[in-house]
Amino acid sequence: MRTVEALDEIRRPWLFKVSHRLARGEGVRESFIQQLERFFEMLTQAVETGNPGWLEPLLIEWVEARTQGDLEKRDTSLAPILDQILIATYQAARETLPECSALDLMGAVLPVYTHVFEFVSSKETALHIDHVSREIEEAKGSLERLDKSKSDFIAIAAHELKTPLTLIEGYMSMLRDQLNDHNGTSYALLLEGVDNGTRRLREIVDDMIDVSLIDNNLLALNFQPIWIRRMLAVLELEFSEHVLSRNQVFEVHPFPGSDEMTFGDEERLFQAFRNVITNAIKYTPDGGSIIIDGRKLPGFIEVTVADSGIGVDPDDHIRIFEKFGRLGSVSLHSSGKTKFKGGGPGLGLPITKGIIEAHGGAIWVESEGYDEVKCPGSVFHILLPLRKVPPDDKTAKLFRPLIEVANADR
Repeated sequence: MRTVEALDEIRRPWLFKVSHRLARGEGVRESFIQQLERFFEMLTQAVETGNPGWLEPLLIEWVEARTQGDLEKRDTSLAPILDQILIATYQAARETLPECSALDLMGAVLPVYTHVFEFVSSKETALHIDHVSREIEEAKGSLERLDKSKSDFIAIAAHELKTPLTLIEGYMSMLRDQLNDHNGTSYALLLEGVDNGTRRLREIVDDMIDVSLIDNNLLALNFQPIWIRRMLAVLELEFSEHVLSRNQVFEVHPFPGSDEMTFGDEERLFQAFRNVITNAIKYTPDGGSIIIDGRKLPGFIEVTVADSGIGVDPDDHIRIFEKFGRLGSVSLHSSGKTKFKGGGPGLGLPITKGIIEAHGGAIWVESEGYDEVKCPGSVFHILLPLRKVPPDDKTAKLFRPLIEVANADR
């Protein structure tokens, strides 16, 4: 018996077996029977022509017909359905045909079914990959929207806080003048406490605004001639009282390139270096050391801030440069920025990273780990490009004589 004739013989029992195996309820069975008839017709064509590709259009329809819920379950597949169809084919052949004809028929259809399983598997894999990719894109979009919402909130909150803070500072100034006129020396200590509080609050508000500018790529830099050594000398003087009160050693070593003129935003770079040094002082116990050094590299200058502090866990080397990425328990933090493990909203290093990267540089930390007993310390590396000329033509024209002198001295 020819294979096509054998298939025609088992058509009816095959349809009956498959429909009863796969469908529940008469309504479903009647709607599904049409799909099964199409499958059987294409199976017959595939066997007759030796080309299993006849079944591919229908299989694609079946694969793509799955709902979003089916895809989210991830364990739904056509494989069990195809298994039932293959079993029904074998049973229908065995019950309807002579044994030899049944074996011949199965020998002819098995290669087609093999192709069917492989084709469906590849299509389902591609569909799952596409579904997962869409989920990733959606999740990424949600995270971006969430981050934008946070950034917007920070900006709005900062500006909303700035207005009443300005009023407080203004009224405090007027109150101080009146008390001075009436010899109100007994209130001087109280006024100093309020001044310290408002000053700290303004620093936090300013930090929030800077984070908002960096997040939205709105940080504007005013490139001017700068000398790294001079900035570090000013910072050394600024922190002298803080390190003295905590019996810390604070040294700034001269290094090649630090006395060369380069171009950058002096105010922003000063802010960045201050943040890193403040961080080093804060996480170094009393009696520890903070050493600033560096080196000149081709086209760059590298500044290192090394401390003998409690260190940073390797898992947190990236986290500390993220917004609000402060470490440790909040309850253990004191209120002073330069006291041991002092307070802060966790914005200093993210702002520093934004400033350094806006200059075309990079910042990273090296530390063996976190240990408050052994104090392995940390080394922050700040890499800045050495600019012989500013990036914009107007500033270059303005400082052309100074640039010529500086380049002649090199």
